[in-house]
Amino acid sequence: MSETLLLALDQGTTSTRAILFDGRGKAIAEAGKPLEQHYPADGWVEHDAAEIFQASVEVLKAAVQKAGRAMAEVTAIGITNQRETVVIWDKATGEPIHKAIVWQDRRTAPTCERLRAAGHEARVSETTGLLLDPYFSGTKIAWMLDEVPGARARAAAGELLCGTMDAWVIWKLTGGRVHATDATNASRTLLFDLKTQAWSAEMLDLLDVPAALLPQVLDCAADYGAADAGLLGAAVPIRGVAGDQQAALMGQGCVKAGEMKATYGTGCFMLVNTGEFLAPSRARLLTTVAARLGGRPTYALEGSIFIAGAALQWINEGLGVASGGSGVEALAQTARPDHGVVLVPAFTGLGAPWWDADARGALFGLTRDAGLAEIAQAAFDACALQTRDLIEAMRADAPQAFGAGVELRIDGGMSRSAWFSQRLADLTGVAVGRASYQETTALGAALFAGLGAGVYATVEEAASARPATERYDPALNAHAREGAYARWLDAVARVRTQT
Repeated sequence: MSETLLLALDQGTTSTRAILFDGRGKAIAEAGKPLEQHYPADGWVEHDAAEIFQASVEVLKAAVQKAGRAMAEVTAIGITNQRETVVIWDKATGEPIHKAIVWQDRRTAPTCERLRAAGHEARVSETTGLLLDPYFSGTKIAWMLDEVPGARARAAAGELLCGTMDAWVIWKLTGGRVHATDATNASRTLLFDLKTQAWSAEMLDLLDVPAALLPQVLDCAADYGAADAGLLGAAVPIRGVAGDQQAALMGQGCVKAGEMKATYGTGCFMLVNTGEFLAPSRARLLTTVAARLGGRPTYALEGSIFIAGAALQWINEGLGVASGGSGVEALAQTARPDHGVVLVPAFTGLGAPWWDADARGALFGLTRDAGLAEIAQAAFDACALQTRDLIEAMRADAPQAFGAGVELRIDGGMSRSAWFSQRLADLTGVAVGRASYQETTALGAALFAGLGAGVYATVEEAASARPATERYDPALNAHAREGAYARWLDAVARVRTQT
């Protein structure tokens, strides 16, 4: 197995990267290229899909070359991607009709508000597990069809195709022979029925998206054709696909119900695997496909924190604490015990489970002897306490997924800190497993490719290939932990504008 070579393409929001792994999940070489961001109007974010494809080819080749290997030696390619970013292209020429509209883009907010006001959100959530929000792909597709001259007529004539970045790259890599996506990416479009595991005619009609545009939906480990030898130098099979957060769930080995992961970057994405239980959320979390293998889906609950590492950046830049995140951490560790300072970093509103876009950040509990150290520690604590909010919401929505010995597996920039990892365990009351290898998204794509190529016989065998984690058990007494959480909930209640 050590001679197995699995090549992961990680097509992200700010860069496109490729990492070559062996069969034991060890990274051998990697290559990357930054992605230009386009902001044509306030709240609009676009990418050049042609640039993304060209970068994909370049980094796939570069990673293999850096390893001193030949492309023909690669067993399979796995693809992971920024999930909701979408493009429409001409299937005869392969040219996009418009720049890709990025998941961050807000241009379709009026459409979502109109549909919400008309009473459609409950049915949308029941069918797709999602909320009516411009974050998701469906309204973006409709916008391009309506705003690009002639697009609707061309779509009706069968001249156009659309897809998220995985489908776009697959179509291009295979020379237009395969138009497919996987179930995790499909589940982020507002167009996919979680129960039937198929495109929903009802949602397609509601959002005015023609079914003929859409890709075939396959498993996360499946036959997606082979990359054209003229592009990469060899016809390498594409055998694994998953959206970035679901790929990270796999890369963290969260393949059983109750296993959960959180990725701490600017914000935080947290998912808990609920197994075959499709958990409707009463806390306005998202219900999504965790993976689909052998035609059988497993599901997850997902919650997002808008501000995680960005709170440390605010301390660094806004309050003048030097040395970036490490400087903020060093300062935080000097805070007085039991200082009582609470920071609610609602700089852009509150995410799940509060969903209050108009809430704004605030500091509470300041006394004469409180200073930058206490505020810095409160910024770290805010990340941990928001995580607890999500854990409590997930526990309420899927109590059967939370058994004894539950562990939160973490990755991302903040997880590099052993001090924060322990603080997270203390304030959530949940054991924390810190990934020793941080590129869990690319690793997950490689593991899915290994499953699809027959390198691993089962998903459990694939998950066992991930590197070990370092475990942190809660050490703070329950009284102190619950006191901190009570202060947090009180502070959140004070900044909320919607109840």
